[in-house]
Amino acid sequence: MTHSHVAHLKKEMIPYEKSNIKTSMKQILNTILPLVLLWIAAYASLSVSYWLTLPIAIVASGFVIRTFIIFHDCCHQSFFKSRRANDILGTITGVLTLVPYQQWKNSHSIHHATSSNLDKRGVGDMWVMTVDEYVAAPLMQRIAYRFYRNPIVMLGLGPIFIFVLTYRFNRKGAKRKERMNTYLTNVLIVALYALLCWVIGWQAFLLVQVPIIFVSGMLGIWLFYVQHQFEDSYFEHEDEWSYVLAAVEGSSYYKLPKLLQWMTGNIGFHHVHHLSPKVPNYLLEQAHNDTPPLQHATTITLRTSLQSLRFRLWDEERKTFVSFKQIKHLLKNPAREAVKPANSRRPSVQGK
Repeated sequence: MTHSHVAHLKKEMIPYEKSNIKTSMKQILNTILPLVLLWIAAYASLSVSYWLTLPIAIVASGFVIRTFIIFHDCCHQSFFKSRRANDILGTITGVLTLVPYQQWKNSHSIHHATSSNLDKRGVGDMWVMTVDEYVAAPLMQRIAYRFYRNPIVMLGLGPIFIFVLTYRFNRKGAKRKERMNTYLTNVLIVALYALLCWVIGWQAFLLVQVPIIFVSGMLGIWLFYVQHQFEDSYFEHEDEWSYVLAAVEGSSYYKLPKLLQWMTGNIGFHHVHHLSPKVPNYLLEQAHNDTPPLQHATTITLRTSLQSLRFRLWDEERKTFVSFKQIKHLLKNPAREAVKPANSRRPSVQGK
């Protein structure tokens, strides 16, 4: 893709970078209201059977994901035209999703500016090592990496570690505005949870809220994972890295059934989002359909996305993800020069 094509493709997104107040308000209503009603229904079902509560909680977790997409748009200042409105709604939805608005907004902007750049890993992304880095790494670092990339750890422990624990603390070097927003988010979460515990009792609260937090967190991490970790993804060093190529080749089009596409706020059109973060979620599909070059992005489905679970290391020579098994022979008898793992530090994963 030439520089002229790159400039043209970015320019083609301009008409879609406009929020619509009516559509945004409608999305708030069809997202937050069902979430509240489902939460109440899950609580009411406790008197019938917990086996009825769990499926209701799972559906509610889908609306938590949809709430997060609204939060996500607010972080990009794309949900409303007003910065203040985005900041207020972003903070509120951050309480509902357990994510501090200013902290995530800042780290996520770094993710967009450095996605697929091998020399700028570590903020707002998942821990990715190259084959050469892994081969050259000390044993304990390889063990830590294998533990981190294990699906049971990533999807089982990840939701609790990230959303319940990590996001309760400020990032190192965070500015005052970000720190204060994190404190505010934590106070509001405690106040909301304390109120619910007082009204319905802490046992009932935990029986409803824990599965919602866990399932929504797991789904959020999964979405973030599969939209960047697919076989023929895009990773380059700074001197060859391209923002547009990182967007259209390093982010997938996750083609989901219509219901799931709606529930996940069109985030499956991740290549469009990375190309132009100012496009609100409800215009991503239209931008994709109206722009032929974007339709050539790597498409994954529910079935093919499961293959990404075996993708563990980026092979710079073959330009593809590989499994640990595929490079096992290199650990015993390295067949190529390995580089120092200078940029393979563990990053602050955002989960969605």
